[in-house]
Amino acid sequence: MAVNNKRLVKIMKALGNEHRLALYLEIAQQQEAGFEDHACVVSDIMKYVKLSAPTISHHLKELANAELISTERHGKYLMARIVKDTLEELDRVLSLVRGA
Repeated sequence: MAVNNKRLVKIMKALGNEHRLALYLEIAQQQEAGFEDHACVVSDIMKYVKLSAPTISHHLKELANAELISTERHGKYLMARIVKDTLEELDRVLSLVRGA
């Protein structure tokens, strides 16, 4: 399997920030729980992550730029969900490392 190093660095850099990692994990937990058709309402995350709305917005943008999450607006709500393809790609890379 060929690894796209630039893409992998972008993913790792996005998850390397403690606030982005916390947001990503919270989105994953809420998505796993089945909230809102397997997406998570960003305003719900704000209850668990003690950051200002502009800071959360910045971190969500970074996660989206790394293709770790996708976001879409439903009326006044911003919905976020984990991008499964990126997660699977990261899992394949980690499997290579585990197998080494």
